[in-house]
Amino acid sequence: MNMALWPDMAILLDLDGGSDLPAAWPATPSGESSVPPVLADGTMETVLPPDEQLASMEAKFAECLTTLNMHYQPIVHTVGRRRFGYEALLRSKSRALPHPGAILDAAERLERITQLGREIRNQVAKTMAAEPLERGVVFVNLHLLDVLDRSLTSPFSPLSRMASRIVLEITERTSLDAIVDLRYRVAELRALGFRIAIDDLGGGHERMRTFGLGDTDFVKLDMALVRDVDSVPMKQQLVASLISLCREKGTMVIGEGVETEAECAMLEKLGCDLLQGYHIARPAPPFCDAL
Repeated sequence: MNMALWPDMAILLDLDGGSDLPAAWPATPSGESSVPPVLADGTMETVLPPDEQLASMEAKFAECLTTLNMHYQPIVHTVGRRRFGYEALLRSKSRALPHPGAILDAAERLERITQLGREIRNQVAKTMAAEPLERGVVFVNLHLLDVLDRSLTSPFSPLSRMASRIVLEITERTSLDAIVDLRYRVAELRALGFRIAIDDLGGGHERMRTFGLGDTDFVKLDMALVRDVDSVPMKQQLVASLISLCREKGTMVIGEGVETEAECAMLEKLGCDLLQGYHIARPAPPFCDAL
């Protein structure tokens, strides 16, 4: 079943055939203009040769990696708002790559996803090893390539030693088509005591064609469903259906990205188990809330 609510929207720009382009900037073989981007002051941005671009990205990525740190955003029970745990979110003190998405993009292009993922997991393990069980569980994001990293199932892995406190949240940045043994790996991780979460349920992503609800312990509702759910009856109907389906399978549902009390109240009414978002608390260094 396709869970998407709305098709992707696109804005088409008609450039009148590009007749005003200087002869020095011919079209590429794909038909796209090779004109460098124009900056706000009207000058053209300098475009480095590919090898220099990679060298520059390598330097920026290395700088970000040396100042990598994790922030933690609380996840609470919908009823009573008691702490359930946290999601660990990537941050860097360096501004060489300006946001977590840029760091992940660089890691993919440089084929450093495994290096980045291991550093993130090591930091989470070090932080949580010093915290009492009352802190709850921690959701740790996994790139699909991280799922195949054998260090995850190594008995010497820092996270393996605290698997019962860790929820591995699988995010979709890479196609699942080429990863043939993904369900086997997820089953292996669950057998070690890790729990599994899938994000963006209802967003039309392909993960739910690969995973069944029986493969996961938590699902996060797509933020497009959560936004204004209190005032859009169609969203309420879809969320209620998803929650009912998850409840049949014993899977807990998280309303991610809640920004208003009205959204929280509606999700509680619809039976959502857990809440996360700016209305609850913003991500912060460990830890923003007292025990």
